[in-house]
Amino acid sequence: MSAFPSPNSRRFAASLCLAACAVLSGFTARGEEPAITHSYVAFGAATEIISDKGELLWKYPASTRDGWMLPNGNLLLALSKNKDYPGGAVIEVTREMKVLFEYKGTQSEVNTAQLLPSGNIMLTEAGDKPRILEVDREGKIVVEVALQCQNTNHHMESRMARKLPNGNYLVPQLFDKVVREYTPEGKIVWEFKTPEQPKDSWPFTAIRIPNGNTIVNLTHGNSVVEVNPEGKVVWECSNADLPDVFKDPCGAQWLPNGNLIITSYAAKGDAIKLFEINREKKIVWSRQDGKSHGIHEFQILDTNGKPLEGTIYR
Repeated sequence: MSAFPSPNSRRFAASLCLAACAVLSGFTARGEEPAITHSYVAFGAATEIISDKGELLWKYPASTRDGWMLPNGNLLLALSKNKDYPGGAVIEVTREMKVLFEYKGTQSEVNTAQLLPSGNIMLTEAGDKPRILEVDREGKIVVEVALQCQNTNHHMESRMARKLPNGNYLVPQLFDKVVREYTPEGKIVWEFKTPEQPKDSWPFTAIRIPNGNTIVNLTHGNSVVEVNPEGKVVWECSNADLPDVFKDPCGAQWLPNGNLIITSYAAKGDAIKLFEINREKKIVWSRQDGKSHGIHEFQILDTNGKPLEGTIYR
């Protein structure tokens, strides 16, 4: 299976081409299909749900590192450390701001949160003892996995760790410049070492997609790569392909149509904050919001008004 499979119909392929033109021109000609739209939830300096028209639908009054829109409509948030949570935290909150779950971080930061099929919540703690945790709904630790990484810089230990369907954990380790797959017993069973050039190609996001390959965003390397199970780069996209679009690419989401959406965390003001690219490295959708801050992580909620179904790859 290709990591970026071709659309299933000529009509859909044609709509992508029209949408790409619409992104550039800002309008569609009479009789043409409308441009691609997405609604999404953004995490970072602002934690917001944004409609497909760019309207603010909901906002949480704190900075976040990671998060998810849950099937019940609540938000699972990995909170940045603040006066209330000096070690960061993970919470589940309703749209009315009622907190249904809370885990207070015990070290420097909490950088990841993920609801698991078991009902447990997976998170990562950065600090002197960097680790993956699974906690139950009462906040009791039921799984603990020590990360093998540098710990002189806590903030740069790890980022968007995810539990895989096989029960292992996929962890980007920034300053170590490696993505590792850990078993629940802490054994490393796979790794991808990021390129030496560009300098500071720190891995931020690692997404295991259905064909077994892994999508990796390289932050200061300003690029995204796809690697196969042998660790070989089989596809990549960077500013060499799309000049000045990649600005510290942090979060990413792989869509059911095979396209990839990326956030440029360092993009400010009127620069492109989110953009969708296809296998041919063409931008088919983008978002500019004029805000002074970028987007750290995100989750696409729907496309052209239709909610995404099935597994979310981000």
